[in-house]
Amino acid sequence: MVDIKSMEYYDLIKYVTEIGEKSFRGKQLFQWMHVHKVASIDEMTNLSKDMRQKLSVNCIFTALDQVDCQISKEDGTRKYLFALEDGNVVESVLMRYKHGNSVCVSSQVGCRMGCRFCASTLDGLERNLTPAEIMDQIYAIERDTGEKVSNVVVMGTGEPMDNYDNILTFIKIICDERGANFSQRNITVSTCGIVPKIKELAEEKLQITLALSLHAPNQQKRLELMPIANKYDIHEAIDACKYYFDKTGRRITFEYSLVAGVNDSDEDAMELSNLIKGINCHVNLIPVNPIKERDYVQSSNEAVLAFKNKLEKYGINVTIRREMGRDIDGACGQLRRKHISKEQKGRTS
Repeated sequence: MVDIKSMEYYDLIKYVTEIGEKSFRGKQLFQWMHVHKVASIDEMTNLSKDMRQKLSVNCIFTALDQVDCQISKEDGTRKYLFALEDGNVVESVLMRYKHGNSVCVSSQVGCRMGCRFCASTLDGLERNLTPAEIMDQIYAIERDTGEKVSNVVVMGTGEPMDNYDNILTFIKIICDERGANFSQRNITVSTCGIVPKIKELAEEKLQITLALSLHAPNQQKRLELMPIANKYDIHEAIDACKYYFDKTGRRITFEYSLVAGVNDSDEDAMELSNLIKGINCHVNLIPVNPIKERDYVQSSNEAVLAFKNKLEKYGINVTIRREMGRDIDGACGQLRRKHISKEQKGRTS
């Protein structure tokens, strides 16, 4: 079966001619999927019935089913749970800002990176998502709300660099001017620091933003929080970010989750400043989202502000991430885990 929504434009044109259709039908098919963002092949009304039948029989057409949607009473943030064809589920989040709608998408079902404060990784990695499955999280949210999405962050469940090829294809398709026509500058890809893949991505010279989940000011503390530090030293990850900037000219974002008593002291702020000084970067401070499976505690508002002020004193560009959807299952992976737990209880009762 051919996964048509995961095909780049010219590959799709080639496939359409191979099944005996004229090449312009490939252009129409691409537009139905990525401009009109339809949920079924039957909606492609200017394709012949014969062609639609061929596509239905020979192709995978990804259109995610909405299983759940939690809506924050505080700020209107919407957290979605989508079902995949194989019965797995993934989460996505719609956040509304003054500058436009932003969607956070998942890149894998589960995750194998093992970051200590993250719910996504508790059940390990199930599988990678296809480019179409990543993309249709955005399209499904647009279909549901009737609103345009302008910014995409690949920061949901999964490690994007562990699904590198599919992420790259996803970016190329969604930014194609003949389709959804997203600006590369409006896409952020977050990684825990798989160094070779960061360098490989740099060679693509895309204009996307790279965000490194740093979360520690030194190697010792990073080892406590992030198992990836066993494979790639913190200085290797920082050097890879410098390499990315040198190749693309794009400012780096460092994500830093503040955990009370672990990485939020004045000394930590000073050490972090020394680690990243001289890099064209921005630090995004994130008060850690507590999850019941871990005993990490969120830093107090005072500690967060003190940390921010300390970084600014050292000349670092820094913001505190606005907390969205705190009254719903806000942390990555929480809604999916709740759903899986409910399914398991249903099977055993």
